[in-house]
Amino acid sequence: MRRLFLLLLLAIVTPANAVVRTATLDVKGMTCATCPLTVRQVLIKAAGVKEARVDFRNASAKVVFDDAATSIERLADAVTQAGFPTVPGKTNP
Repeated sequence: MRRLFLLLLLAIVTPANAVVRTATLDVKGMTCATCPLTVRQVLIKAAGVKEARVDFRNASAKVVFDDAATSIERLADAVTQAGFPTVPGKTNP
């Protein structure tokens, strides 16, 4: 019941022109197995982020986000401020 309430609330609050986008970030500075966990935590805590997957081997992060709540540039800045220099990559609608 609580989940249904939250979904209804989200539907009411979400602007009609909001678009969910998928983007890739090039993340530098990940040197150990726990670095991707830190990067993921930073992304998940950002407003508008629906999903984040970080790949240590490819030094990248794939992020699904609401473009009305944030931008790929803001997400890249947040990860950079956490100590992992990041550049926005490809964005898909």
